[in-house]
Amino acid sequence: MTASAMTEADVEVVERLTTYQGYFRIERYRLRHKLFAGGWTGEVMRELFERGHAAAVLPYDPVRDTVALVEQFRIGAYAAGRPPWVIEIVAGIIEPGETAEGVVRREAVEEAGVTLGALEPVYRVLASPGGTSETCAIYCGRADLGQAGGIFGLAEEHENIRVLVMPAEEAFKLLADGRVENATAIIALQYLALNRDRLRRQWR
Repeated sequence: MTASAMTEADVEVVERLTTYQGYFRIERYRLRHKLFAGGWTGEVMRELFERGHAAAVLPYDPVRDTVALVEQFRIGAYAAGRPPWVIEIVAGIIEPGETAEGVVRREAVEEAGVTLGALEPVYRVLASPGGTSETCAIYCGRADLGQAGGIFGLAEEHENIRVLVMPAEEAFKLLADGRVENATAIIALQYLALNRDRLRRQWR
C-alpha cells in the first residue's frame, strides 16, 4: 500500500481564529477534509499551538570521536512527571530573517560555547503534528570539542545549560538505556550511530 496522494487542496478551512496571543499563539480551526474512502468529513474543530519553527544540531568531533549534549530544566518534562532536567542537543527557534543553519551556528555558541564547521543535514521533522505546526531542522555539525564543557545560556532568558562532552559510544549507551527522552536528540544520535564512520572519514 502506498502513501496517500492527498494534499492541502483536499482541506477546506471554514474559519481560523486566534484565541490566545502571547509569546506563543493558539489558533482554533474549523475545517473539513477529504476521506480516504471518498467524500468529506463533517465540520471538525481543532486547536493549534503556534510557536514557529526550530533548528537543532548535534556537535560532533570526528578527531576525538566525541559529542556535545546539553542538559537543562524543562517545564514540559516536569509537568509530565518525567525527570525535569532533560538531555538534549543544541537548539533554538528560527526568528524572522534567519536560516536554520544560521540558528544552529548561533545557538551552538550561546548554549555550548562551540563553533561549528561543516553541517550535515539530518532530517526536518514535525514536532507534534496533532497539535502544533512546529517543524525542527536537525543537523550534525563538525566541531572541535577538545576544550568544550561548562555552564552556558543567556541570563536574561533564565537559561542554565550544562554541556556534557562524552565519547560517542557513551552517548549511544545513554540512548540505549533510555536516558535520552528528547525526540530531537534521539533522532540525531541515531543518525550519528548510522553515519559515524562516514563522517569521520569525510570530516577528518
